[in-house]
Amino acid sequence: MPENTDAAILDGVPTTQDGTALPTPEARDKARSLWNDAWYDLRRNPVFYISSLVILFLVFISIWPGAIAHADPLQCDLINSQNGPSGGHWFGYDQQGCDVYSRTVHGARNSVEVGLLSTVGVAVLGSVLGGLAGYFGGWLDAILSRLSDIFFGIPILLGGVVFLSAVKGGSVTTVSTFIILLGWPQLARIARGAVITAKEQDYVLAAKALGAGHTRMLLRHIGPNALAPIIVWSTIALGTFISLEATLSFLGVGLKPPAVSWGIDISAASEQIRNAPHMLLFPAGALSITVLAFILLGDAVRDALDPKLR
Repeated sequence: MPENTDAAILDGVPTTQDGTALPTPEARDKARSLWNDAWYDLRRNPVFYISSLVILFLVFISIWPGAIAHADPLQCDLINSQNGPSGGHWFGYDQQGCDVYSRTVHGARNSVEVGLLSTVGVAVLGSVLGGLAGYFGGWLDAILSRLSDIFFGIPILLGGVVFLSAVKGGSVTTVSTFIILLGWPQLARIARGAVITAKEQDYVLAAKALGAGHTRMLLRHIGPNALAPIIVWSTIALGTFISLEATLSFLGVGLKPPAVSWGIDISAASEQIRNAPHMLLFPAGALSITVLAFILLGDAVRDALDPKLR
């Protein structure tokens, strides 16, 4: 090799004149992957950091609510009924004399549990059914598509009122199960479209020509490349499901006392909004900030994962 060359081969590894190893083709492909580009874009987006910090704080108080709220949310004293915020009790008291600050902090746990369980359940059920329908097509696609159309025809709020009214004792598991049963069709359609698009790509056709089986095609080639829209939808849906739980609890068919929930507290405060607006302001504010944080995070992830927006 000429002495003035800019690169050399040392022990089979391409290097520059000063001995610095050049990136391999595999490393360059990895650096240019969708996920690396998305992570690079997210790190430059301040909305991602703000929403992530809010969500991390929400998760923290859901796991350890006693770390910042020492009062028992179920310990009430009618002598304090509807007292406003004070130095020792920042959010005041509700109609039953319970500490609103403590109930707002502890109410995050049930909301996060419902949101996470519902999102995971919907993501698994919807992506599996939609992915199978999009990959195999034919009669399976027709059956699953018609099944999703049936569930699409059921208004989720009306369905919740009817379904949960027939169930005694609302719990996190009950509400999450209902949301999963009626929430999967939308994600199934998204997964179906993503799989149909992915299976027409050249690398999938090449893998099929080389004899790759259905399991390998779905798990190794198609699935990872159809994840982006599913992740974006799930991130936004998590906040939506938290809001849906609060709505159902507000209507009296979701979580029920003695469970602590933002929806329960908002329902109780709505009757006293003129006399004690603080009872409504703080749980409703916590709910709004939580839902907004997940929506903003989903928007940031969507912008990072969508090549058309680059």
